[in-house]
Amino acid sequence: MSTQVQLPVPEFFQPARAGEVWRVPYQERATQAKSWALQHDIPPALQDSRRICLLLIDVQNTFCIPGFELFVGGRSGMGAVEDNSRLCEFIYRNLGVITQITPTMDTHTVMQVFHAEFWVNAAGENPAPMTMIHSDDVVDGRWRVNPAVTAYVSNGSYKDLQQYALHYTQQLDSHGKFPLTVWPYHSMLGGIGHALVSSVEEACFFHNLARNSQTRFEVKGSNPLTENYSVLSPEVLEDSQGRPIAKKNSTLIDKLLEFDRVIVAGQAQSHCVAWTVQDMLSEIEQRNPMLAGKVYLLEDCTSPVVVPEVVDFTDQANQTFQKFAAAGMHLVKSTVPIAEWPDF
Repeated sequence: MSTQVQLPVPEFFQPARAGEVWRVPYQERATQAKSWALQHDIPPALQDSRRICLLLIDVQNTFCIPGFELFVGGRSGMGAVEDNSRLCEFIYRNLGVITQITPTMDTHTVMQVFHAEFWVNAAGENPAPMTMIHSDDVVDGRWRVNPAVTAYVSNGSYKDLQQYALHYTQQLDSHGKFPLTVWPYHSMLGGIGHALVSSVEEACFFHNLARNSQTRFEVKGSNPLTENYSVLSPEVLEDSQGRPIAKKNSTLIDKLLEFDRVIVAGQAQSHCVAWTVQDMLSEIEQRNPMLAGKVYLLEDCTSPVVVPEVVDFTDQANQTFQKFAAAGMHLVKSTVPIAEWPDF
């Protein structure tokens, strides 16, 4: 089989269930995947002469299922659900092309710098979700570190942790990053929101067995002392004394750039996708700007954060993607056969 030929979509795939949570019938899908590979003459991924990675950013229930904590609705109101329906179909139609799927997993626990429990006001009250905390708020005492978290996220010194909180907010403010945002509890390790969307998990599992290719999961966001929009680098790397508190994910950067093509999809276009692609682009520009041409952004499999009558990041996200395109990356649609993609 030519790896450029699109495959049919298996009959078990139900696009209408992309917005639901359910148990993947692993053994049944494993048997079907083996038969599918034989039926369609799909070779093992190790035989690929051109290696292609599908990088999936935070395709998790917490961002992609209506009613969960940070559902990305986009302007349509059902953005992530629609994206994932198209994404699954893309995976099935291109099983013979995709060498490896790499999903990032936003992973959190309660006592982290961007969660309410980390902060209290003078009355001992936690901030409401979506509160923005700037360095001035820390200096003026409007928000301070909750003493109760000290034992869990530092060396036991409340003074050091409070000093770090000021340093952290100053770093964000002075480097033009998003201000520290108190996010609703989401992607909680061990919780259902942390899991991959069921339909996407099923597609990844089917790919594993059809192509003898292990999904490479990348955990991000578990460091209690920094936000981690990008899977490639946290927002802050050092404390106020210049000591490292986190580091770039150099292993993943190197791994991605070893592939002949990298296809990117996921949530949210305006936040974690944009930050990850920007970090990838920055690394590419340091090494060889021509490498940008190997990156393809599935613009119909990602949506921006939109909260009606509150905030709409659509225009900002589109402008960011245009910047990536100007740097040499490709904006493509999942519904267009990859054989028709530019320079693919």
